[in-house]
Amino acid sequence: MRILITEDDSALAEALQFSLAQAGYAVDWVANGAAADEALKQDVFGLLILDLGLPKLDGFEVLRRLRRRNLTMPVLILSGREQPEEKVIGLDLGADDYLVKPFSLGELQARVRALVRRGQGSVTPAISYGRLSFDTIGRIASAGGRTLQLSVHEVGVLECLLHRFGRVVSKEQLVEQLYSYDKEVSHNAIEVYVHRLRKKIAGAGVTVRTLYGRGYLLDYVSE
Repeated sequence: MRILITEDDSALAEALQFSLAQAGYAVDWVANGAAADEALKQDVFGLLILDLGLPKLDGFEVLRRLRRRNLTMPVLILSGREQPEEKVIGLDLGADDYLVKPFSLGELQARVRALVRRGQGSVTPAISYGRLSFDTIGRIASAGGRTLQLSVHEVGVLECLLHRFGRVVSKEQLVEQLYSYDKEVSHNAIEVYVHRLRKKIAGAGVTVRTLYGRGYLLDYVSE
C-alpha cells in the first residue's frame, strides 16, 4: 500500500512518514498543495493524508481537484481547524475522515487501517483464502493457524495479491505499491520476494502463479 502525505510541517510529516513506514506502508511526502495535485495525477496511491493549510494550493482545492478526476482513493484530512463547518466542508468535498491536531500516532494508524480496508472493499480486518489468512491490522499472515515469518516486502507483495485475488498484478504495479519515489528497485527484487513468498505459503491451498510477460496472481492450488 502506497500513501501520500501532504503536510507543510516538516517535523510532523517526517514523524508520520517514519511511523507509517514502520507499519509496512510505502510513504511519499510533499510539502505543498501544487506538488500534491501533480503527484495525485499519477493515480498510484491507495490513501491520501491531507493537511488543509497548505502553501500554493490549499487542502480543500487539492481534494476538490482529486474528486473532479473521479479518483476514489480514501482521504484522511489532518487539520488544526476544529470548527464544525470546516469538517462539514471537507466531508462534503469527498474526504473520508477528519482528524484534528494534535493527535496520537496510534489513533492515526488505526484510522489509516480502517480507511485502507474500506478502500479495498473489506469490512473485516482479516482476509482468508484456503488455509491462508492475513490480519490487516497486525499485518500478520498465517497458514492453517501457523504464523508465517515474512519480511516487510514479502508482506507487501502478499497483501497486494490478496486484495486482487485471482487477478493479474504486474511487476510495475507491485513496485508502485511497495516503494516510495526515493527508492530504486529492480524487477529482479520483485521476483525474489515472490519466489520466497511462494515457498512460505506452500501447503496453504493457494499459490502465486507467474504469467510470463504479464505478472503474478494469487490463486487456489489446482486439485
